[in-house]
Amino acid sequence: MAWIIVIAVVAVLVIGLIYTYNSLVRARNKVDNSWKQIDVQLKRRYDLIPNLVEMVKDYMSYEQEVLENVTRARAQAMSAQGPREQGQAENFLSETLKSLFAVAENYPELKANQNVLKLQEELTSTENKISFARQLYNDVVMAFNNKVQTFPSNIVAGAFGFREREYFEIPEGQSEPVAVDLR
Repeated sequence: MAWIIVIAVVAVLVIGLIYTYNSLVRARNKVDNSWKQIDVQLKRRYDLIPNLVEMVKDYMSYEQEVLENVTRARAQAMSAQGPREQGQAENFLSETLKSLFAVAENYPELKANQNVLKLQEELTSTENKISFARQLYNDVVMAFNNKVQTFPSNIVAGAFGFREREYFEIPEGQSEPVAVDLR
């Protein structure tokens, strides 16, 4: 009779361990997937920016420094690694886009160009998708980190090398929205 109780207790512990481990794996995979969703939207943004620069550079021949800053910021953002570095690079890119659109306000023929207006709409849509993807990422990171930090899953997480993930944060002072209005 004692063996049956011991076997039952061991079986419950093993099943609990397996369940906890698998839930940690699923949570980690959700974090990884949501990070990839941010990458997809950022790639779309990176693909739109050269088109925008090409369209406006003929109109803005005296504003080469602004265009070069946008191009440089895009390159930095594309090479950034990890949530913290990516967040900083993306915010720098947003700032350079703001300056581009502010300068573009001085060019009425540019503001009336239908291709530029269409591109503006696509960038605005992409910015919204990036914001949603960032929010989703941070939500799943929070859920994962909760699993890694709470008992009893923290024991399993520590034993199998699950570590907390970084949030995608915007550095202080850089939380203003990107202004993409050419009208």
